[in-house]
Amino acid sequence: GAGEPLDEQTAQEETEDKLKQCIDNLMDKSAKTRLAALESLRGAFSSRLLCDFLTERRLTISDCLERSLRKGGGEEQAAAATVCAQLCVQLGGGDESEEGFKILRPVLSAIMIDGCASVAARQSCASALGMCCYVSAAEDGEDLVKSMSHLESVFTTSYPNFEGTLPTPKAGTPGLHSAALHAWALLVTLCPASRLTVLLDIHLLKLQACLESSDVNYRIAVGETIALLVELGRDIDREFEDSDMLCECLKGLATDGNKHRAKNDRRKQRSIFREVLHYIENEDFTEEKIRFGVEGIYIDSWMRRRVYDAFKEVLESGVRHHLQVNVLFYSRDIWDIFGLGPPLILDSSVKASKISRFEKHLFNSAAFKARTKLRNKVRDKRADVM
Repeated sequence: GAGEPLDEQTAQEETEDKLKQCIDNLMDKSAKTRLAALESLRGAFSSRLLCDFLTERRLTISDCLERSLRKGGGEEQAAAATVCAQLCVQLGGGDESEEGFKILRPVLSAIMIDGCASVAARQSCASALGMCCYVSAAEDGEDLVKSMSHLESVFTTSYPNFEGTLPTPKAGTPGLHSAALHAWALLVTLCPASRLTVLLDIHLLKLQACLESSDVNYRIAVGETIALLVELGRDIDREFEDSDMLCECLKGLATDGNKHRAKNDRRKQRSIFREVLHYIENEDFTEEKIRFGVEGIYIDSWMRRRVYDAFKEVLESGVRHHLQVNVLFYSRDIWDIFGLGPPLILDSSVKASKISRFEKHLFNSAAFKARTKLRNKVRDKRADVM
């Protein structure tokens, strides 16, 4: 009835009033109040699209987040970093997002590389740095180079020493290394072919050594990154070869029955490494369909999986909602990774015309084949810098 739009408007106004209060609370003297405000913003940014509201207030919010990062305790810093990443996604990757990233990148990097900062804060800053840079880095490539370099300085401390021995990890560092490696892997997908070749030479063998890490989650992060790097290597050179030694190592992890490891850890590790091995040996990838509304995307490559997982980590349960309505996923070459056309904004009373599974698959496959061409277009602009 006629009351519905009014009710919707009232609900929108109430939401905005609550958000304004949260933004005010970010400046409160009480750390507890600031933390509660950050948690509320985190929930709101995940579940709703607030681009117009945030565009008007982006500088105020960026200033508040920067203050929390510089002066807050570990828990506040970790929460603020996550909200930084969500803010960049909300702003949709345009000039406003780039402007916010310019303010926040130095402080995110500084905390991440600070050995005295809380590990939870450093880990959160690593993930945020990856996502903010992926969404917001200028096409000149300078932010990309700096962000990748800082991320490398974190996870390469897990690499073997000159004698070939892996360092003994300190408490909490495998989680930090995993976050930095995942964030770096996300940014690798933006690099031009010339830079990719250099990165493969530097990192592939060292990462292979890290498959022997004592931490299961770090081993898995390393395995997924190796699969992604091999996929990207094959994209630029069909003759790209991986070593037999790598396959032997992967086979060991895919069939690991080590009784010293927890049962769940063994199961999770075997499952991931079976996938990595199948891809390296046969270019097989276990396809996954992600549905949202009446649409869906196919995760049918390691690159798509890395990008989707990164957004899922930042947007949590709201990732499907954002895929459906956030202009970010429809506006730039990079987002054609997911093969999304214009968003289908559907009246709830209209049943979506069902595209046959086969047609949908063909559409996604075509988009997948186009991704290399599209990505190279973006990479070419950065090639001169890198």
